[in-house]
Amino acid sequence: MSMADIIGFMAAVICSLAMTPQVIKIYRTKKTQDLSLGAFSVLATGLFLWLIYGLMIHSIPVIAGNAVGFGFNLYIIIKILRG
Repeated sequence: MSMADIIGFMAAVICSLAMTPQVIKIYRTKKTQDLSLGAFSVLATGLFLWLIYGLMIHSIPVIAGNAVGFGFNLYIIIKILRG
């Protein structure tokens, strides 16, 4: 494994974990009224595009990190829409 892959995996883990506290808070409180649907939608779109890019270049760190991040954001968007 190259140094670039190691750094990529570290970045993927850290960025994926960044959304974990928000997901846990929503799961526990069931409250999303103060969250911005627009902001999470734009972020989810960007993560989805990064995921597609990762698939196109066959980069496991890019795929893994953005798949997890996209999944977390999709969960938040669904919770916001269900109110």
